Amino acid sequence: MKQVAATPVAFVRAMVLAYEKYEKDPEGVLRQAQITPKLLSMPNGRITASQMETISGLAMQELDDEALGWFSRRLPWGSYGMLCRASLTSPSLGVALKRWCRHHRLLTDDLVHRVTVTDGAAQLVVEERRDLGPMREFCLITSLRFVIGYACWLIDSRIALHETAFAFDAPEHSDVYPLLFSPGPVRFSSDWTGFRFDARYLDFAPRRDEQSMTLMLKRALPLTVLKYRRDRLLAQRARECLKRGFHSAVSLAEELNLSVRTLYRQLHEEGTSLQALKDEARRDKAIDLLRRTERPIKQIAQTVGFRNEKSFARAFRSWTGSTPTAYRSDKNSRILRA
Repeated sequence: MKQVAATPVAFVRAMVLAYEKYEKDPEGVLRQAQITPKLLSMPNGRITASQMETISGLAMQELDDEALGWFSRRLPWGSYGMLCRASLTSPSLGVALKRWCRHHRLLTDDLVHRVTVTDGAAQLVVEERRDLGPMREFCLITSLRFVIGYACWLIDSRIALHETAFAFDAPEHSDVYPLLFSPGPVRFSSDWTGFRFDARYLDFAPRRDEQSMTLMLKRALPLTVLKYRRDRLLAQRARECLKRGFHSAVSLAEELNLSVRTLYRQLHEEGTSLQALKDEARRDKAIDLLRRTERPIKQIAQTVGFRNEKSFARAFRSWTGSTPTAYRSDKNSRILRA
């Protein structure tokens, strides 16, 4: 499949700075990645994900620095692999990320990662403790992408970001940021750098073992370039949207930042369907209205999307094993007995 050239060549220029720092010639890796001097000099030039993977991997090995010159000391080849292995046996993603942050400080404290949870939202913040100079943008992007990429891989799920923030002004190639950090908005000139996401992802247990870790580390760099597609929390997020009134497939997909086709496919992969989730939402709303109100059955049927009371009663029996009238009567009798 033909790849789209979307990655800014500005990121490659940041790698060239690492070669200058270590007094080495980048001509060989640029040639292998098929990046010409003309392309390198274009202010808004772009390369493909494969080119980015090629030059990143070669540069890290040739310079023996996975940080590509950002930090006050090298991170020898294998450093990030060590971080991944150190978190592999964690009981949950939340524990894994805390271990990641702690162990990263053993490698360097030029960049400090922290994970906090507030009001159901998890936040990973990166604190800069060293002037990163012209390598700053590429360093922060790569650091955040590696953390979110590893987290997605570890729990075998896309993690939908609520928002991503950077404490620098929007660059000329800011259009690439939504491709790297989605689906939430990306803000620049912020007072913090990092991202927020649903804290429920932190409860997911890792789905990887040592063998899959070894295979992943052979081509770990795509974690920083490509987005993970499958979202294990998608069904729950869809349920919440349905409760808020996003009932059509089109409106629901737009709210979840997916195509309608992807929505159907991913729900199927999670062992459910949009119709099943709709039925579940209608059932829960009907039960809630029968429990809390004395509204007529016909009115409740219309409220939850049925054209008539008969079809509602048939559906309600399939959901609960009882008719709406019997369910309400049983509820009232329990109250009297209490």
